[in-house]
Amino acid sequence: MTTASPPMPKAPGSWPLLGHAIPLLRDNLAFIASLRAYGPLVEIRLQPQQPTVVVNDPALIRTMLVDAAPTLDKGRFFEKMGQLLGDSVVTAAGTEHVRKRRQLQPAFRQTEITRYVDLMREQVTAALADWRPGQVLDVREVMVKLSLDMLASTVFSGSIDGHAFQRLRRDLSVVMNGVGTRIMLPDWAERLPLPANRRFTAARDAVRATIDAAVAELRASERDTGDMLSLLLRATDEYTGRPLTSYQICSEILTLAVAGTETTASVLSWILYELARAPEIDARLQTELTDVLGERPVTFDDLPRLPYLNRVIQEATRLHHTGWLVTRRTLEPLRLGDWDIPAGTELAYCQHALHRDPSLFPDPLTFDPDRWLDTAQPPPTGAFLPFGAGKHKCIGDRFALTELATAIATITREIRLELPPGRTVQPVARATVRPRTLLMTVRPRERAGAAAGA
Repeated sequence: MTTASPPMPKAPGSWPLLGHAIPLLRDNLAFIASLRAYGPLVEIRLQPQQPTVVVNDPALIRTMLVDAAPTLDKGRFFEKMGQLLGDSVVTAAGTEHVRKRRQLQPAFRQTEITRYVDLMREQVTAALADWRPGQVLDVREVMVKLSLDMLASTVFSGSIDGHAFQRLRRDLSVVMNGVGTRIMLPDWAERLPLPANRRFTAARDAVRATIDAAVAELRASERDTGDMLSLLLRATDEYTGRPLTSYQICSEILTLAVAGTETTASVLSWILYELARAPEIDARLQTELTDVLGERPVTFDDLPRLPYLNRVIQEATRLHHTGWLVTRRTLEPLRLGDWDIPAGTELAYCQHALHRDPSLFPDPLTFDPDRWLDTAQPPPTGAFLPFGAGKHKCIGDRFALTELATAIATITREIRLELPPGRTVQPVARATVRPRTLLMTVRPRERAGAAAGA
């Protein structure tokens, strides 16, 4: 005999026609974080007639992502991304996701990532050459530029020229900002003839045109540039045996660029911010880098030998996780905790709020890399999900961690970034959670050896 489900708690503040769009647009992070007070599951409205059930309990989140995965579609967030950016491994579900994942997997093999490190490091070094002592940087904007440069070096290599890349970077910035807003708003809002909607559509189409031109040029020349684009050109559809179309390749790269670049830029910005706020953490990191690397540049083989750097990155992906709303949709009735969830229900969870839950992480707003040394009291299963879980776990997790480690090891050995005294920076959620405004001053790094000899 099954127990009847208790009434589903409903979040206040829903408006006719708009649902919870007003509190989400006003302060989406605060609104989502407030939902944990209503219990493991709570209903909100992203669409006026379509409830979304937000899952707050880590065990139930894991059930949703892993155990119940075969009975779930990817939901509104990814559906909207697919509508805006095209079908890709990120937006696909079920057998389609598995097929696309197999097509992309060669680009994320360890052998490829090992080779990418040198390309990533070259871009970081080039960026550092443009920074001057005393210069005030808009750190997030600089990190977006750097992340796009690293992406271009690994995805495009010599496939596009400098002018095309500058245009691509500008257009991608418009697309990245627009995706987050469109996911929050009702579907009808994006069809309004507003300047923001026109800018988004024009930028998205321009990105596709740039990538299409690169694909056409490579196919015509039959060159192998050794980059990710070349790997995708060699990939075949396992059902038809045919090469991927230009549209398929463009959709994969466009989604990778929006998801990967924005995420990497935000996490890099937060790490540099936290190192500036905590000189003792910065000093420990520099000691480890000096002990392991000496004066030589970081390589892929060094990364496992830098445990403190890896904990700094791990803590940044906890405290400053960039994901604020990840969705799924039930394809059949689902029992989740004490509730029977009907087929066709939107489910969602928030990594940013989950990772800051004081019941899961003691003193959650403190940046403490050493919390990950406490193996006696690890966070509960499902409480820490930097790259998701289950069959839809991020395909680029190793790529992203390698990118972060390479950038931080290279940047912080040469310079340190300084915050104005007493300055704190608040997060804001658009397509991802990012620093609102992060201005920092460039200072040269005084090496220990140079100081001793002075």
